Amino acid sequence: MSLRQVTIVGGSVAGLGVAQALRRRGFDGTITVLDGDPEPAIQRPALSKRFLTNGLSAQDIRLHADLDGIDLRLGVRATGFSLPDRILRLRHHERSSDELVRVDGLAIATGAQARTLPLPPLRGVHVLRTLADAEALRAELSRRPRIAILGGGFVGSEVASSCRALGLEVTLLEAEPGPMSRVLGAAVGQVLAAVHRDHGTHVMAGARVVGLTGEQHVEGVRLADGQIVSADVVLIAVGARPAVDWLADSGLDLADGVRCGGDLTVAGGVVAVGDIARWSSSRGGDMRVEHWENAVRQAEVAAESLLDPGRGRRFDATTMVWSDQYDCKLQLIGHPQPGDEFSVIEGSLEERRFVGLYAAGGRVRAALLCNQPHRIRAYRGMVESAAALPLAAGGMERASVPVKADAVH
Repeated sequence: MSLRQVTIVGGSVAGLGVAQALRRRGFDGTITVLDGDPEPAIQRPALSKRFLTNGLSAQDIRLHADLDGIDLRLGVRATGFSLPDRILRLRHHERSSDELVRVDGLAIATGAQARTLPLPPLRGVHVLRTLADAEALRAELSRRPRIAILGGGFVGSEVASSCRALGLEVTLLEAEPGPMSRVLGAAVGQVLAAVHRDHGTHVMAGARVVGLTGEQHVEGVRLADGQIVSADVVLIAVGARPAVDWLADSGLDLADGVRCGGDLTVAGGVVAVGDIARWSSSRGGDMRVEHWENAVRQAEVAAESLLDPGRGRRFDATTMVWSDQYDCKLQLIGHPQPGDEFSVIEGSLEERRFVGLYAAGGRVRAALLCNQPHRIRAYRGMVESAAALPLAAGGMERASVPVKADAVH
């Protein structure tokens, strides 16, 4: 039976993308987009960069989308779903009781939320995922504090760069051998540690945080070796976890996200899309990817799968994530996997201007470009086609890359 109504839970880039894709494909039924945030969606990548440094307003980073013919309901949070009877349980922010709604088609696009650590709830301790998070952090930074950042991934590294641009004292605490080494490998992590240090950030690699100091407001970070890093503000930047708590009794497979097929179908008339979706990819087995571009591309496939069940195309797109840190522009195409070999094919790590390839079985799986944006097209094609590793790479810098496919955002 064809769909006459589609409900999309999540009103950010993935959810709005599904709504727009449905309309482009001629769906003329009712589309309802529900989002628990009472404020319109924003461009999240800006939160760790321009929003902290350039005095932007929320309006400056709004996610603009054509919502003609789409019923967007802000401040309406999904609190439960039952797959057998296709009932959504909703909570309106201005009401005290839940509403039960039967759905025809459903797209699950509630994304991810910031991971936390078992630390005391002191003032001055922040995460960065939402607009409210960014506004609270920016207000603290205006008082020119010493800031300690726990985690040297994309968000932590970008916030360190932003804080140094503001002239603040920054300490970056990373449990791995170097910033972003969990995703990009130890060799690149060492290069990025040097970039941070050259710009005045104090980097402590291999640091294990065990606690905080301070009574009501944070005063420092306690490490396993007994050191205390003084800090007036602490940012916890240890990644994100899929926002699946509301689906606990739904009957869906929630192993690190919502498990779906290669076409993003969870069950008949139900799809998952964006940061929350864990799907079967021919490029690397089960994957969950926290990329902006991944969400945009998945939205197209999810819409197809809703409209033509069982005949939707497999999602195998090669997506890219980028990061601007100090004077360094990083672009990662594809998805490195555990055990991949890393080879520098252009430039050198020392120059901080290079292209590195991640390969398995002699085939290219991902490419990292550092200050080489003009080479994107050539290497994107190489990753998309799983091209043979160029012979020139055989004698160049190589390293095993201990990464996880879902460790990027």
